[in-house]
Amino acid sequence: MMLKRIAGQAWLVAALISVGCLASAWAQGPYGPPPMQGQPAAVQAQPVGPSPSAFMTPQGSARGDAAPQEHPLMPALRWAKAGLPILEGFQDYSAVLVKRERVENKLRDPEYMFVRIRHKPFSVYMCFLAPPSVKGTETIYVEGLNNGKMWAHPPGIQNRLIGTLSLDPRGPIAMHGNRYPITEVGLANLVRRLIEVGERDAQYGECEVKFIEGAKINDQVCTCLQVIHPVPRRNFTFNIARIYVDARTNMPIRYEAYDWPTTAGGAPQLIEEYTYLDVKVNNGFTDADFDINNPNYQFKSR
Repeated sequence: MMLKRIAGQAWLVAALISVGCLASAWAQGPYGPPPMQGQPAAVQAQPVGPSPSAFMTPQGSARGDAAPQEHPLMPALRWAKAGLPILEGFQDYSAVLVKRERVENKLRDPEYMFVRIRHKPFSVYMCFLAPPSVKGTETIYVEGLNNGKMWAHPPGIQNRLIGTLSLDPRGPIAMHGNRYPITEVGLANLVRRLIEVGERDAQYGECEVKFIEGAKINDQVCTCLQVIHPVPRRNFTFNIARIYVDARTNMPIRYEAYDWPTTAGGAPQLIEEYTYLDVKVNNGFTDADFDINNPNYQFKSR
């Protein structure tokens, strides 16, 4: 279904925080993800654009810079707080989520997964589309069920041998190769954490904020909010962070964060990046979409 246009650019503020996700699966039928053939193409981001022009706030006026003596992050924080209720108003949404993370100081290859997210009760279905080593893994988490644990199964023949497992979302098995637990996935969690991190960063100086129009994610024209902490301080979690907002829908579709260079004159190191493609809201998901007994999923007993 078509995305409803969201008033204003509140989602730009999500640039300050990232939310990871956990490995999931491949399923067919009405509850499964759309089929994908072969290895997905890499997501192309073009953040550099012309100098920013007037930008619109949720109230419809031109983008206001920080007032005198005000921290440059404050306009973004105001947008975040105004935009969160709009995002929470969606019943659910689906997307293809592409993530790339640095874990234990090693940058992992991109992972592609189809996700369904419902807000009440908070529910997540994930299914890995690529790479081949994880294609076929499924994961479900429903707040208030399974004693706070998630359900997961491995791909292929391993599923027949191991079957479905209940795992602590923050335990070592579930967190292997991931920066964040499944309980933190989704755009609403992204904005909530943004507010927390933004309010903390606003206590300090050394922060540059730019709005860049004409950026692109693949062929989607976006506005990019870029936040830079030029000097490494233990108070800051990143050197550079960017959020890309689709100019057509005003939805945030990509977040990326970089660490400071390890050598003088070197390039910043990618910490994490998350891209939401083909976002569809208010699909009318039911309990069946988050049920391991759904016949269109591949969860099995041992």
